[in-house]
Amino acid sequence: MPREFAKIAFTDAVKAVQTRLGSREMYENFVNKGPANNAISPKEAAFILERESFYLGTVNGNHWPYIQFRGGPKGFLKILDESTLGFADFVGNLQYLTVGNLLDNDRVFLFLMDYAHRRRLKIWGRAQIVETIPISLPRLAIAIMGRK
Repeated sequence: MPREFAKIAFTDAVKAVQTRLGSREMYENFVNKGPANNAISPKEAAFILERESFYLGTVNGNHWPYIQFRGGPKGFLKILDESTLGFADFVGNLQYLTVGNLLDNDRVFLFLMDYAHRRRLKIWGRAQIVETIPISLPRLAIAIMGRK
């Protein structure tokens, strides 16, 4: 089954550059022979739950990208099911750029980095802002200074 991320990442322009520079065939084999990568595997889940931070990319209404750091205690990025992540977002500098961007375009990119081991995980997806946590999502709560 082809790797799902290739539909997003390998645009016609990217494929043209890969062809011109000689890596297209290698990546075509990589895409066709690998797993779909459209669900969170146990290996990826372990990686996600160990992170204390990640970078969240959005695109604004003017089509410009915006990257925002998100951090918290280890495991603050929660795995809700095999294809859904969630986290409690805290008030920052009150600009609300990420929130506003998501109102225009729900596409997101998460970049999770393990600097010590030089490993990373890239996640493309769609996001939604949930202003009050439904009773079905208490798992988003995190302990801060001994309180939830």
